[in-house]
Amino acid sequence: MAAHTSQSVAKAAGDDTDVARGRSRRTDSGKRAGNRGGLKRAFATHWYAWAMVAPVVLVLGIIIGWPLLRGIYLSLTDANERNVARTIGANHIDATYEFVGLDNYTAVLSDPVFLQRLVWTVVWTIACVSITFTLGLVLANMLNREFKGRAAYRMALILPWAVPGFVSVFAWRFLFNRDNGILNKVLEGGGISAIPWLDDPTWAKLSVITVNVWLGVPFMMVALLGGLQSIPGELYEAAEMDGATTWQRFRHITLPGLRSVSMSVILLSTIWTFNMFPVIFLLTRGGPGDSTEILVTQAFREAFVASPRDFAGSATWGVLILALLMIFALVYRRSLRKQGEVW
Repeated sequence: MAAHTSQSVAKAAGDDTDVARGRSRRTDSGKRAGNRGGLKRAFATHWYAWAMVAPVVLVLGIIIGWPLLRGIYLSLTDANERNVARTIGANHIDATYEFVGLDNYTAVLSDPVFLQRLVWTVVWTIACVSITFTLGLVLANMLNREFKGRAAYRMALILPWAVPGFVSVFAWRFLFNRDNGILNKVLEGGGISAIPWLDDPTWAKLSVITVNVWLGVPFMMVALLGGLQSIPGELYEAAEMDGATTWQRFRHITLPGLRSVSMSVILLSTIWTFNMFPVIFLLTRGGPGDSTEILVTQAFREAFVASPRDFAGSATWGVLILALLMIFALVYRRSLRKQGEVW
C-alpha cells in the first residue's frame, strides 16, 4: 500500500512537472509573440515618428557609420599614399594595398610613442576637466545669487562660448607671442623677463590647458547654473533655520542636487577634451617638438603630415581612440549605477 501510494505521488509530481514545463514553454513563446506583436503595434501607432526619425538615422549612418566602418577596415590593411587608388592626369591607378590583420595595432601599441601620447592626453584631459568643472561651479554659485548687474556678468562669461573656437585660439596665440605678445609686454613693464609661452615644453602645456579651460568654462557654468536653479530653495531655508553653515549647505544640499548634472557634463567634457584637436593644432602644432601632441593630433599627423601618408596607421590610431573612450564610458556608467544614478 505504501509503495503504491509513493508511486502515485511520484506520478502526480511528474505530471505536475510536465504541466509546468509545458506552461513555461507556452509562456516563453507567448512572450516572444507578444514582443513581436508589441513592436508591430508600436510601429503602426507611431509610424509618423519612425518616418521622421528615419532621415536622421540615414544621414548619421552615412556621415558617421560609413566612415567608421571604412576606418576600421583600413586599420586592418597596409594602405598608404603609394598603394591606394588614385588618378594622375588621365590615368587611373588601382589600389594595391593588402589585408594585414592586427599588425597595425601590434605596431602602434608596441611603439613607445603611443604610451607617451596616451599619458599626456590623459593628463591634459584630467587637468582641463577638473579645472573647468571647479571654475564653472564657483562661477555658477556666484551667478545664482541676486546682485546688481548679474545679467551683464552672465553675458560676459558666456562670450568665450559664442566666439568661434579657431578665432579664440588665434587670439590667444597672439597673446602668447614671445616677442610681441601682450602678456610678455605686461611682464616686461613690471620688470619680469619674457616667458617662452609656446617655445618651452612645460609652458606650452600650461598654455594649451589655459586656452582649453577658457573655452570650456562657459558651457560648464551654464549647465551647473541650470542645475543650481532646479534645487528647491526651501531646502536651503530649512538648513539655515537648523543652524547649518554655508559649507554644510553646500556639501549636503548643493553637491547632491548637482550630482546628475555634474555626471553628464563631466562625461561630455571628458570626451570633448580627449578629442580637442583645434586647440592643440592651432596653438602649438603639437610643439615644441612633439611635447603637446595628443592622440588625435598624432592620428592627423599620420594621415596628412607624414611622408608617405599612412592612412592605415592613422585609422589605427582613430580606432584606438574610439575604443579608449568607449571603455571609459562603460566604466563611468557602471560607477554611476553603483552610486544609484540611472544613465
